[in-house]
Amino acid sequence: MVRRTKEEALATRDRILDAAERVFHRKGVGRTSLAEVATDAGVTRGAIYWHFANKGELFDAMMGRAIAPLESIEQADYDAAERPLDELRSRLLSILARILDEPRYLRVFSIAWHKCEYVDEMVPTIDQCMEAGDRHLGRIEQAIRAASARGQLDPAIEPRRAAMGLMVLIDGLIADWAMQPHTIGLDDARMWIDCYLRGLGATP
Repeated sequence: MVRRTKEEALATRDRILDAAERVFHRKGVGRTSLAEVATDAGVTRGAIYWHFANKGELFDAMMGRAIAPLESIEQADYDAAERPLDELRSRLLSILARILDEPRYLRVFSIAWHKCEYVDEMVPTIDQCMEAGDRHLGRIEQAIRAASARGQLDPAIEPRRAAMGLMVLIDGLIADWAMQPHTIGLDDARMWIDCYLRGLGATP
């Protein structure tokens, strides 16, 4: 009975997160009330407050559910790889393929980039976004430093700056795709990433 209750609670939580994606995407985060999310999910406002203290916490959970699988794809021991940037490239393209193929990511990134004001109860979200960005940047930098240590990069390249440049490229690609999804595809992403890596002195 306890297990069934826990499973039911998790199922309700997922329904609420699914509804948040739909309503946030349709109306924007600032113009959405938790009552509207509850109506879309077919639950009471009390059910939402049982799972989430406020709209900011609901937004964080919605983003976390989408981002966690992507972060797991990116994790690798680049120091042990024979060609670290080939490994990084493969993982980045796997992430982008998943983003471009699953409708959920279009909604989530459209909300995060274009339909959310990070003010009031959304302010704490900024810190979590920065933490996620730092983790992402750190993994890219690890791969670039490992490639540099193997003599696979132009020696004039500074790994931290190179990592920041690649991260800006990826973030910009996703932001533009979230705004105009039919103008950017995986082939475009592959071309731009390969172009950047060649600029570092690497051969994808």
